[in-house]
Amino acid sequence: MTRRYCSLPRQPSPAFAPGLAAERLSALVGGRRMWVNGTALHYYFFDADTDASVIPVPGTAETRLVPWAGAKEQLDVVRESFREWQDLGIGVTFTEVLDRCEAELRIGFQLGDGSWSAVGRDALSVGLGERTMNLGWDLTEPGGRWTALHEIGHALGMRHEHQSPFAGLHWDDEAVYTDLFGPPNHWSRDKTHFNILRTLDPSEANGSVWDPQSVMQYPFGPGLILEPEQYHNGLYPPGSLSPADKEFVLRWYPPAGSPAALVPFRSVPLGLGTGEQADFALEPPETRVYSVGTFGASDSVVVVFEERDGEPRYLAGHDDGGTPHNARLRVRLVKGRRYFVRVRLHSTWGSGETAVMCW
Repeated sequence: MTRRYCSLPRQPSPAFAPGLAAERLSALVGGRRMWVNGTALHYYFFDADTDASVIPVPGTAETRLVPWAGAKEQLDVVRESFREWQDLGIGVTFTEVLDRCEAELRIGFQLGDGSWSAVGRDALSVGLGERTMNLGWDLTEPGGRWTALHEIGHALGMRHEHQSPFAGLHWDDEAVYTDLFGPPNHWSRDKTHFNILRTLDPSEANGSVWDPQSVMQYPFGPGLILEPEQYHNGLYPPGSLSPADKEFVLRWYPPAGSPAALVPFRSVPLGLGTGEQADFALEPPETRVYSVGTFGASDSVVVVFEERDGEPRYLAGHDDGGTPHNARLRVRLVKGRRYFVRVRLHSTWGSGETAVMCW
């Protein structure tokens, strides 16, 4: 099968306040694209004759106007793919709408523009008249469903698996550039580097272990991967949702009412005031001592409890006594257990509590 690859749109790097602790910065980077669990995501298919744009004709200096609308057969593959993700029992829902102004996800089928999607909440920065996702080839062909599942994975906040820093892939760079420069992709060296050879920051990876079976993993032909040697003759994921894909989305988007339906450890705690945030850096399956939270008020009390038999058990606490500095607390967190972090800020910020699951 001819290998066509997804090309992610570039987004400007986020700006964060100077002086943030490394673990807090990592948590902010890793979670900034994820939707709030329980979000109802609405998707819309462009269908008007005026929904079109001018794109270059590969290998020439010419351009052409190409519509964004897709045939019913294409739309049905995408609908089925949304249902496949939904049927995992995730805590976000997908609903098709007929008004683009109601849709967070707006989908086109422009041939010649490749397949791509905004990653997670990056879609919210796209104008209402523009696409957040494009599916640029026939989805009814072999491998077409993989494309739809892959792009919806991006819409949920997932990144390319082959760019994981845990993959340990050693590329033949020039072979990759040459392969992608030709048809059907016609990519520049810069686009190839951004979408394939560039390694993600660990905080942006889908997990702490590389998953070559992920739906977010590109297939690669012979001679592009030098190491691990077992992939020198090619890497061919099945094009379906892997167990690790399911684990990722259920970790971020657990179903309502489930024991795992907690505020993720990289999320903003409930009840804290504007500007106050607690982030948790955790690398399963290890058990270590971690710095838990950075709370910016000048006088705060931070208490960590471990849940045992449904009851909170005190682990550690900190009261800065009014000393003007950030409250920081180090506790030992164990994989598979649930913790509560309670924060009381003596100033006008108020108080809050968040739940943490160490996966």
